[in-house]
Amino acid sequence: MSDPIRVFLLDDHEIVRRGLRALLESEGDIVVVGESGTAAGAAEQILALSPDVAVLDARLPDGTGVEVCRQVREADPSVQALILTSYDDDEAMYAAILAGASGYVLKQIEGSSLLSGIRLVSSGHSLIDPAAALRLVQRSTEPASSAFPSLTPQEHKVLAAIAEGLTNRQIGARLHLAEKTVKNHVTNILSKLGVERRTQAALLASKISHPTGA
Repeated sequence: MSDPIRVFLLDDHEIVRRGLRALLESEGDIVVVGESGTAAGAAEQILALSPDVAVLDARLPDGTGVEVCRQVREADPSVQALILTSYDDDEAMYAAILAGASGYVLKQIEGSSLLSGIRLVSSGHSLIDPAAALRLVQRSTEPASSAFPSLTPQEHKVLAAIAEGLTNRQIGARLHLAEKTVKNHVTNILSKLGVERRTQAALLASKISHPTGA
C-alpha cells in the first residue's frame, strides 16, 4: 500500500479546517499533517512539515494564500499548492498560478471533486476550475513578440499554441514539427520565462495579450 498523501491546511475559519480535515481523512489515503489560521508563519510551518500538498485559502486577515504559496514554492518546489477560495476572481487565479500553485478552485467545489483534485495535484498534475479554465482559453491569443524577446520566432508560435491549450502532439501537427521537437521547445520556453509549468507560460502569454483594463 502506498503512503498516504500528506496535506497542510491554511484557512482562517476553524470550522472550515475541521470540515476539510474530516473530509480529507475520510478516505484513508490522505492525512492532514498540520494546519494554520493565519498567513503569518504559515510558510515556515509548511516548509518544516514538508507536506505533499498545501491547501491554501486565498484571502486571510493578515495576508494571502497566494503569497504563502510563492514563499513555499520558492523554497521547496516539491510542495504542491492548491488555492481554495470563495471568490471567482480571474486576476487572483492568474496570480496564484504564476506564484506556482498547481490549481485554483472555488470552495463551492463538491467534496469528491476536491478529493480527486488533491490526488491529481499530489501526482504533479495541474487543476484549474473548469469555468476559469474556459475563460483563460477565451482570453488567450498569440502574444506580441516584443513581450518575450528571449524567445525565438518558432518558440513564440509554440507559446501561442500552448496558450490555446493545445497538446504537444497537436502543436506538432499545426507547426509540422516532430512531437519530440515540440517538447524541446516547450522546455526551452519554460526555462526562458522562468516558470515550471506550461499553464504558467499560458497565463503569462494571456496577461501580456490582455493586460488588466484592456
